[in-house]
Amino acid sequence: MVVGVLVYPGFQLLDAAGPLTVFEETARETAGASYQLRVLAAHAGQIRSSAGINLAADRLSKVDLDTLIVAGGWGSVEASESKKIVSFVRAAARRVRRIASVCSGAFVLAAAGLLDGRRATTHWGRATELAQKYPRVKVEADRIFIRDGPIWTSAGVTAGIDLALALVAEDVGEETARRVAQQMVVYYRRPGGQSQFSALIRADRPGSRFSSLLGWARERLAEDLPVERLAERAAMSPRHFARTFVMETGTTPAKAIEHLRLEAAREQVENSAGLIEVIAERTGFRDPERMRRAFLRAFGQPPQALRRISRTGRVANAPCSPPRDGGRWVGASRPA
Repeated sequence: MVVGVLVYPGFQLLDAAGPLTVFEETARETAGASYQLRVLAAHAGQIRSSAGINLAADRLSKVDLDTLIVAGGWGSVEASESKKIVSFVRAAARRVRRIASVCSGAFVLAAAGLLDGRRATTHWGRATELAQKYPRVKVEADRIFIRDGPIWTSAGVTAGIDLALALVAEDVGEETARRVAQQMVVYYRRPGGQSQFSALIRADRPGSRFSSLLGWARERLAEDLPVERLAERAAMSPRHFARTFVMETGTTPAKAIEHLRLEAAREQVENSAGLIEVIAERTGFRDPERMRRAFLRAFGQPPQALRRISRTGRVANAPCSPPRDGGRWVGASRPA
């Protein structure tokens, strides 16, 4: 199977190198799934990444690809405006088995019309931009990766590894993908589930209209924090506050408070021996069952499971070159 990774000036190096490494390791692990890797660009030669490191690429052509992956990076906007690149991607969609993007590579797929009417994701910091620029795309900003038919999109940077592992699982099975994750010392399934969960990063940046409010709320999570109290703190009417908050953050005040509580509760669950009931009380969930349901929605696992994962460190101890015995792994921890 030939896998092509499309790059352009200003691409993110890990967006390309991460998936390429997954396929490289898969080829080492299996005799029956030999991936041939190609790096492609509008012009053959050395393509400069945003890190200033070049990657050698072949010129775009009608190469017989099985899979095309478009890397993301700061140059993605210019790439999405390149007629040559967009035309190539659009034409490739009619020939290849599947097309994928990493991070802001989704902008190139969207420019080619491949995401129209489809669910897609990208880096959380550019999700709003993608939705506004391409309103026909059903952007889901909190996902690690999404598959909609033959089109796959993934979140920022390291999510390209998650995406490539999923592609490998589809090709040669879950067990091989797990072994590849083990070799790379990464989670096969992230303990947070398939979510880009990070509590209100955009709104919590310095200079944001509600940054100080969120800091104030974070210190009072054990207290009741209804929208009326938040609005009073922000010196706004509840109705105006709720509307403005959604416009600024992309979520409701109630959801924002739940995110902050989840953030605090997860840190305590993973890094302390405190009772789940006590943590639920301290972080404002009050009821452990209510906190459990919130964890399942946000992280895909209950608090006790995340605590076990954090304590066992199942991906941390795999050596770079684990010894083998008759094709079996020896002395390497099983990936999560």
